[in-house]
Amino acid sequence: MCNGHTISEDELEGEKVEIDDKSLNIPELSGHLTAETNTMSPASSNGGVYASQPSSHRQRRPEVRPKLFFFTTANLEKLRNVMCTYVWEHLDVGYVQGMCDLVAPLLVILEDEAKTYNCFCELMKRMCKNFPHGGAMDNHFANMRSLIQILDSEMFELMHQNGDYTHFYFCYRWFLLDFKRELVYDDTFSVWETIWTAKHCASANFVLFIALALVEYYRDIILDNNMDFTDIIKFFNEMAERHDAKAVLKIARELVHKVQTLIENK
Repeated sequence: MCNGHTISEDELEGEKVEIDDKSLNIPELSGHLTAETNTMSPASSNGGVYASQPSSHRQRRPEVRPKLFFFTTANLEKLRNVMCTYVWEHLDVGYVQGMCDLVAPLLVILEDEAKTYNCFCELMKRMCKNFPHGGAMDNHFANMRSLIQILDSEMFELMHQNGDYTHFYFCYRWFLLDFKRELVYDDTFSVWETIWTAKHCASANFVLFIALALVEYYRDIILDNNMDFTDIIKFFNEMAERHDAKAVLKIARELVHKVQTLIENK
């Protein structure tokens, strides 16, 4: 059970989930997207137990979170008003832990309470299905399982053999909060804008490819250290707010292009 959401392993184990252009909604891609292979993984977090990786890794300089200076008493009251108004206007949905994480970046950017509320309502049209009452999480996990089988069989085999974590439960927080807790604020804004834009030019399910790109970015570390389910959870918890968002988004675009090519050639 994660944040009140019970996930049945029986629903995800067993038969493969077939992926096609309809299920992933991937239209034609622009020609500038080129697939590159053998993406190099960066080093693990400082002081970690994982093997070192190529020197191309860019160490992120610690950044001061906007919430440290933005969320004064007045702005916290705005956030509370937005959240309470949403709950009152959507009693069938109610409040679920994690919603404030989605409101906060919008308030940082827009500052205005009414605009933040309107934007949050639009965001929740997509995100509410990820919360316990929505039932979208199991679909995300199943699609991730199919994508990794198709695009990285070596990684899939490792996951399957080391306690079988091909259920992808370690991605739960990524999908629930649109990667907000995985990234610093500036990168959260960039990733969210990319997700919104991708609906019109790449895939309405671009979040799947960002999640897969996060796994692929660190594939050498995961494979070299023969990680099991506990290891990978610990690793990604340590790496929160330290990811190279630009590199991850680049890999995500390449993965979309790769799937599109496979669909066209089938």
